[in-house]
Amino acid sequence: MSSNGVILYFAFGTLLFFFWVYGIVSFISDLRRQIIPWVRVQWRKRRDDDPNDRETERLSELYGDPDDE
Repeated sequence: MSSNGVILYFAFGTLLFFFWVYGIVSFISDLRRQIIPWVRVQWRKRRDDDPNDRETERLSELYGDPDDE
């Protein structure tokens, strides 16, 4: 009876190991195909923007446009 328990233990351990590996491979695939390209696009957009324009936009949002007064 105990040999059946040992066999079941290793069988379930092996099954869980394959699901664990599948999850890691799927995560790496998602990184390669979706997340990394999205980060690159956002990085290029931020690099291409003028940082002074961003600061001016933020201040205008907070305090309003001084030219409107």
